[in-house]
Amino acid sequence: MEANKRVAKNTLVLYGRMLLSMFVTLYTSRVVLNILGVDDFGIYNIVAGVIIMFGFLNNAMTASTQRFLTFEIGQGNLTKLKTIFNVSITIHLIIGGIILILAETIGLWFLNTQLNIAEDRMVAANWVYQFSLLSFIISVYYVPYNAVIIAHEKMNIFALIGIGEVVLKLAVVFLLPVIPFDKLIVYAGLLFIVSTSVKVAEQIYCKRTFEECRQIALSWDKSLINEMGKFAGWNLVGVAAGIGYMQVVNVFLNIFFGTVVNAARGIAFQVQGAVSSLITNFQIALAPAITKGYARNELKETYDMVFSSSRLSLYLLLIFSIPLLIETETVLTWWLNLVPKYTVVFTQLIILDLLITSLSGPLHILVQATGNVKKYQIIVSGILLLNVPFAYIFLKLGYSAEITMIIAIVFSLMALVARLMILKNMLDFPLRNYILKVLFKISLVSFIAWGIPYYISSHLHYGIFDFIIVGLVSLLTIIISVYSFGLESFEKNLIKSKVLNVLKG
Repeated sequence: MEANKRVAKNTLVLYGRMLLSMFVTLYTSRVVLNILGVDDFGIYNIVAGVIIMFGFLNNAMTASTQRFLTFEIGQGNLTKLKTIFNVSITIHLIIGGIILILAETIGLWFLNTQLNIAEDRMVAANWVYQFSLLSFIISVYYVPYNAVIIAHEKMNIFALIGIGEVVLKLAVVFLLPVIPFDKLIVYAGLLFIVSTSVKVAEQIYCKRTFEECRQIALSWDKSLINEMGKFAGWNLVGVAAGIGYMQVVNVFLNIFFGTVVNAARGIAFQVQGAVSSLITNFQIALAPAITKGYARNELKETYDMVFSSSRLSLYLLLIFSIPLLIETETVLTWWLNLVPKYTVVFTQLIILDLLITSLSGPLHILVQATGNVKKYQIIVSGILLLNVPFAYIFLKLGYSAEITMIIAIVFSLMALVARLMILKNMLDFPLRNYILKVLFKISLVSFIAWGIPYYISSHLHYGIFDFIIVGLVSLLTIIISVYSFGLESFEKNLIKSKVLNVLKG
């Protein structure tokens, strides 16, 4: 199927970007932590998180822009495509203005009066806040350009721009020790320059390549704005849920435990970001194919893509997740040297949560493709928003910091069940087939893939070499168990034919 070939090609391109990004991110995290120290590293994470909280409007509109552009490309309507792009530019300019006003009033008050930051670091924290805000405002304006690149499935360009960003961030790390000013302020300022440069590069490429981007005219098409706004409005609930888990809970941890815990959580989320990029890139490549398949009413092929991508997402994660879960402390000690308290348990719990949420990605893409997100967002996001009050209640009762992530795992499981039930009612989604072809298969593979490496790890005592041994055993176990129990017959036949072609070639 042409769509599957295109997804496979785009995925391979994005994986090249991901591997470089993952290694650079892990390296730079270690260096930045050592240069800034635990407290300043925690300050950067909590202050940048405050800015992200004000991005709720932008995040909701990003999903709307992506969906509408991709849908019109699937239907081949260039005139409406141009209108959508211009309307998107207009809306994002307005959103940027709203975020700027909120951040420079409520945000500044919150930063200077509510956060648990040492008095002698408040000036630096304010500089970080302003640089982070400028970076975010610029990224808001350029959202439609990024969305156009993905909608046209130009993943080679998307990957190239991403690699450029990674290289520039690596340069920042090399510059940081030699610049004789406050390291935290310098770090935030240099990242602002990197972010701006990358976004300008995206704009230049889009203007030269895509007709809908060449002539920008601020547009106020009321019917289209209402349509996109309604879609974004319900996605706003989902964005609020994500911000609640990621940033509001992070603020709670700062209030109850201080910046050291924010540093530990920041490190854990960087590990999660590196590992999750395995599936994020895959699902970025998949989203346009699912949306266009739905737009053409090719439901069976679309469901097959959802099934296959759900399984593959989890299998890809298992390759890195199992060794990390088993040898977390060894890996973090080798990687960071300085391991803040709570980092090990945070990392383990966040990887478990990631394994659960990886299954939700293809389901979420399918719902977004329909454009009918009201019921979905009310129920699923309502479940995920419960992270906020439950986290506060349990912290107030005196529970340790890791309770926030245990709560998140529970609600992620509940949200996955809710997604499946909603799709069953909305599209007559083949739930029974999903249970048999996805949930049953991945459960069997996960049990086997975890058990053998864990048993071997319990008999090893060689430091970092334990991780290498466990990783190799895990990889072999996953390959064998996936091929034996985790694939459909047509997928096995496809693999056989590809292997035979390679051997003959």
